[in-house]
Amino acid sequence: MTVIETETYTGYVNHQRRLASLFVLVGVVFAVPSTTRAQTPQRVILASVLDASGAPVMAVEPSDLVVREDDVRREVLRVSLADDPMQVVLLVDDSQAADPYFRDYRVALPLFIDEVLGMATSGGRNQIAIVGVGSRPTIITDYTSNQAELLKGVERIFPQSDSASYLLQGIIEVSEGIIRRETRRPIIVALTTEGPEFSERHYDRVLEALAESGAALHVISLGRSSNGDHDRAIVLSRGTSDTGGRYDTLFTGSALRGRLTQLAVELTHQYRVTYASPDRLIPPERVTIAPGRPELTVRGMVMAEDR
Repeated sequence: MTVIETETYTGYVNHQRRLASLFVLVGVVFAVPSTTRAQTPQRVILASVLDASGAPVMAVEPSDLVVREDDVRREVLRVSLADDPMQVVLLVDDSQAADPYFRDYRVALPLFIDEVLGMATSGGRNQIAIVGVGSRPTIITDYTSNQAELLKGVERIFPQSDSASYLLQGIIEVSEGIIRRETRRPIIVALTTEGPEFSERHYDRVLEALAESGAALHVISLGRSSNGDHDRAIVLSRGTSDTGGRYDTLFTGSALRGRLTQLAVELTHQYRVTYASPDRLIPPERVTIAPGRPELTVRGMVMAEDR
């Protein structure tokens, strides 16, 4: 498995996600003749590039990014706006612990849906599914580009009394579904709370399924940390950092609207970063992408077809 790590200079990413040491190599980059460049195998990283305020950068050049395979710097050949259709799964905590946040769900989720399905960025090709994880993972709305159907799905989200979250089980089942569908640009957005976790799944199994799916995991957690589940904590932290996702903790439900909209804008303004990756008998164990300018934050992962 190739693990994609990211580096930031701005402190934008929550400190809980900084688990791996990141290395910066300073050296001379030699020019490669165009004939050789055309023959060099290439790989693609799907990346978010953000400014100091957390907003997407609208114009990114190859010199703005640094890509390494196992600490060996690779040449960034080109950067273009990612236009591959997204298949987004919203994993929504509808357990009893989420009851105080349902009004916030009703406000924030439609805005997220509207942004992701925006015709200007996707040509109507992006799809969203909604899955509840209270009591057990349950499909509320299957993958669709129909905004009306998704909004009806949001209205069908209600807190389930005397229930707990099965988020880890939900990540496994959604990941398995992504694998079966052979999804090109899968994204999992987990909207969770700090209530009890009842999934009887070891973190290794969850991370393995997530990695195999090639999905980017983004997590927004509501409430002050009170969940002591060890496996859940590792999955949310490593699952986001290893897949180029973000992990945000919000102490108030009123902040959900802004943060979820911010995530939607980020997803619809990602870049395809194509870099030279010479043939090797042993594939790289680690790929890192970092900003070439100190005011930028970069997160990314190798696209599924290049893994």
